[in-house]
Amino acid sequence: MKSEVSDTPEADHPPQHVAVIMDGNGRWAKKRLMNRVKGHEKGAEAVRMIVRTCREIGVGYLTLYAFSTENWQRPKGEIKALMELLKRFLSSERKEMTDNNIRLNIIGEKERLPDDVVARVDEVMAETAANDGMQLNIALSYGGRSEIAMACAAIALKVKNGEADIQSITPAFFENHLYTANMPDPEILVRTGGEHRISNFLLWQIAYSEIFITPTLWPDFSREEFMEMLSEFRSRERRFGRLED
Repeated sequence: MKSEVSDTPEADHPPQHVAVIMDGNGRWAKKRLMNRVKGHEKGAEAVRMIVRTCREIGVGYLTLYAFSTENWQRPKGEIKALMELLKRFLSSERKEMTDNNIRLNIIGEKERLPDDVVARVDEVMAETAANDGMQLNIALSYGGRSEIAMACAAIALKVKNGEADIQSITPAFFENHLYTANMPDPEILVRTGGEHRISNFLLWQIAYSEIFITPTLWPDFSREEFMEMLSEFRSRERRFGRLED
């Protein structure tokens, strides 16, 4: 894996934060008459690709939607296989993250994860804590509504304890109580698999994200398609409600 910034136009002004809804692993496997778990295993290769690409071009934060709060409703066998795959991925990629200055961070209800998964996550987070080249956020047991409710509860407790007052609750104050505190909002939200919905992902943070939806199933998502999205992103006008000068 290259650690230097790629010599591409996108590298001149890379987005600070890219978020991805990785959808289509199950459908990819079904089309090939395979078990759904095989789709998740193949999808791990696309994860490796986008992490490497974002690091090379200078993206500061990459957030991947890996497992939602709603995914706990899936069959127990599939959940167990997903957790084992996550552990294997963290083990196989820990050296690459360290060598390429990538810091691992988890957003979501980590306490709901199996103990062995939490232990592996904590190990890799500790090993990469000093890295400052790119932050890889993996959303595990994550739900946007739960995140907002959690922030409201934390703020309400501060008000109750006299640590804050109603007048201090501004958008900036509120977002400091989210999992993504001190991170820029995603400029780009990518969804693979062709579905046109947000699926409870980063509901606060994507207020002004540029959205890219592709019918490509996640295991087939390529560096070339991602770079095309970045090229289009650079051509879009981001006015944030303002008129053009």
